Amino acid sequence: MKERNWALFGLLGPLTAFFFIVISIFLSPWFSWWNNALSDLGHSVNSEVAPLFNFGLLLSGFFTMLYSLVSFRNHAKYTSCILVLVGLTLQLVATFDEVYGSLHFQVSVLFFVALYFASVSYVVEKRSVLAFAALIIGLVSWILYGMDIYRSGIAVPEIISLMATSIWVMLSALRIYVSKSTT
Repeated sequence: MKERNWALFGLLGPLTAFFFIVISIFLSPWFSWWNNALSDLGHSVNSEVAPLFNFGLLLSGFFTMLYSLVSFRNHAKYTSCILVLVGLTLQLVATFDEVYGSLHFQVSVLFFVALYFASVSYVVEKRSVLAFAALIIGLVSWILYGMDIYRSGIAVPEIISLMATSIWVMLSALRIYVSKSTT
């Protein structure tokens, strides 16, 4: 596979997660943005879509790690190491679903912390305004949620954080793909 094609995994990672999240929500009429966490969809005892949801997270984490290890590391050496951790912790969220109680909570927190460190690293390493905006948007969504400024389930700051970070990750993948096609 050509080096530039590996960059497409930077698109596939986030898109796979969002695809499986959307399908899982669509197939779960009980899911509510006002009351649930996204992980409720992956609860292996209480959710009929758990295999679908968790498979999507596992696959997304795998694609993210591939992108980080093969393509992104040549673009942003330090951020790629953290992005590998993001992919790995996403897989841990799927593996240790809510049935595992506090272990699930711990790997979920680790995932979101890794997500933010990836953004911080990309801001420092590449002076990315977009990664800085993603960091601020994600942090503000969590702070406002924690302060009860708006009422929602924890799924809202989760999806806001994921979407904000995914934008700079996918754009970096597109830049790498396009730059490699012209060389």
